[in-house]
Amino acid sequence: MQKLIAEYQSDWKDYHPVVRATLLHGEFVKIHPFIDGNGRTARLILNFELMKNGYTPIIIKKENRVRYYDVLDLAHTTMNYGPFIKMVSELVIESEKLWMSVLE
Repeated sequence: MQKLIAEYQSDWKDYHPVVRATLLHGEFVKIHPFIDGNGRTARLILNFELMKNGYTPIIIKKENRVRYYDVLDLAHTTMNYGPFIKMVSELVIESEKLWMSVLE
């Protein structure tokens, strides 16, 4: 956990907020620090990081669950976060559109 926080505070500080949120989520869940609730906590951290930077929270819907696990597994096994960042970015856009439709 200390290494994760150090990377977050220094190595990732210049990354785009969506990239930082995705990396924080992925690396946290890889550590698996709790007996239960790691995925939920990781998604809360992801959304907190997004909201802290002015984005709306995202929802990983049931129909996206398989893709979510696939891109998360790819990130963990190869350190290729590209597909996971793409998915989170798409979900950010979807969330923004949903919130904008409420304002119309």
